Amino acid sequence: MADNSGRSSLAHDQATTVTQAANVSHTARRARELSRLLPLWPDEIADQSPGARRRLVAIMRPALRAERQRGIGGHWTYDLARHAQLLEACRTELAALKDIERRRDG
Repeated sequence: MADNSGRSSLAHDQATTVTQAANVSHTARRARELSRLLPLWPDEIADQSPGARRRLVAIMRPALRAERQRGIGGHWTYDLARHAQLLEACRTELAALKDIERRRDG
């Protein structure tokens, strides 16, 4: 019996390590993408509280609107890749915010 619990513990430790590595990777990728897309301080990006996420979304919406207007107007600075990245980042932040609020309320 002790041998099986040892294996279970090892598997649990490995799964925990993999999950932690994925979280670090996600956090690092989020920070890199947001810092490239928006003029934000590192502490604004690192803060993942609901209020900070609301502020990020509030910053992203006008940036998306401006990028959309550049595209509609055919402006030479319009960047389709940046527009797609901004849209994806905004959707990700909104989903994370909704998830946080759902866990808090439920």
